[in-house]
Amino acid sequence: VVQKEATRILDDFGVNYHEHGEGYYVANSIESVGRLASETVKAGAEIYNLIKVEDVLIREKDRISGLVLNWSAVDRAGLHVDPLAVKTDVVIDGTGHDAEVCEIIEEKIPGADFSVKGEKPMWAEVGEKALMDTTKEIYPGLIVSGMAANAVSEAPRMGPIFGGMLLSGEKAAEIALSKL
Repeated sequence: VVQKEATRILDDFGVNYHEHGEGYYVANSIESVGRLASETVKAGAEIYNLIKVEDVLIREKDRISGLVLNWSAVDRAGLHVDPLAVKTDVVIDGTGHDAEVCEIIEEKIPGADFSVKGEKPMWAEVGEKALMDTTKEIYPGLIVSGMAANAVSEAPRMGPIFGGMLLSGEKAAEIALSKL
């Protein structure tokens, strides 16, 4: 379900949808995710599936310059397998309610100028609107998006409306592009 303001993003990606109540539209979830992921990769972004972020790389000027990754299955099995370090120009934490990358930075860099406060109780309409303010760079090289953005800024939790997350992702991409 997306609100009218976000249908232009569905249009941009060629996702089919239909109106379901005044100002709300429904799209097939598999088609939506498939098209969004495909076009994102085509544009040059990297998407890693079934990967756990174990740590971040911080280099010059305390800027995030990469991530330390491991397979989720390795973590769950309790195996010792050396992780992979990948260099990045920018990181977008879109890990949802847990804001996992933000949590790592908060733990490893106690003086970081943010904290993961957690979301307020669910209030979908307000949480959706808050996303445009909470989506931002919160640490050099780290942008928060979607539910992670609301968790860091202590905004209301969102419900089953996804237009705000699409708009937040668009804003995060614009911020990232401006940093590259």
